[in-house]
Amino acid sequence: MTIESPTDEGLTRRHQATAAIGAFTATGELPRLREALTDGLDAGLTISEIKEILIQMYAYAGFPRSLNGLGTFMALLEERRTNGSSDPTGADPTPLAAGTNILDVGTDNQTRLAGAPVTGPLFDFAPTIDEFLKTHLFGDIFTRDNLDWPSREVATVAALAALGGVESQLQSHLGIALNIGLTETDLRALVTVMRTRVGQAPGDRLGDILDRVLADRRG
Repeated sequence: MTIESPTDEGLTRRHQATAAIGAFTATGELPRLREALTDGLDAGLTISEIKEILIQMYAYAGFPRSLNGLGTFMALLEERRTNGSSDPTGADPTPLAAGTNILDVGTDNQTRLAGAPVTGPLFDFAPTIDEFLKTHLFGDIFTRDNLDWPSREVATVAALAALGGVESQLQSHLGIALNIGLTETDLRALVTVMRTRVGQAPGDRLGDILDRVLADRRG
């Protein structure tokens, strides 16, 4: 796993490709996803890292989008191999220790990401979704260390901005992104990436909600 460091412009080329992969997986725009996947490989993302982005997207955009993304990536890799390219495989995630309590791990991960324990009326109303979030999303997925947390959040924020209609979740994930080390400069650069590579509307949506999140943090 490579942990990303920002450039002077705010986002590495790897993170820019990660954003595009997340966005186009979520929207199902497979020709544009293929271009983003190619850019990701050329920018140095490993096969393992890209597969992990595509896998994680099912938690936000559903299994059909994730499966279509993985199929697109598989076909691209086969074509590149046929043409003589040798893309780095990358590392597999570290297995969890036997006996790991995934609910405890997921609850701890969620608290670290959000900056505080996550509670509320929605989770009291539907405690099963609270358990699923803790055990599966923040447990099973976020413990997989072949993709670092900032990269996961870049992909997630881009996907939610591209989807639209999920502004509350987008706002929450922007808060998470700031909590785990992405800066205002990084996220402003992500807005630019969304506008230039994905579309004006999702970029504007992300920019508006980012302004709101930053204003709330400044009090």
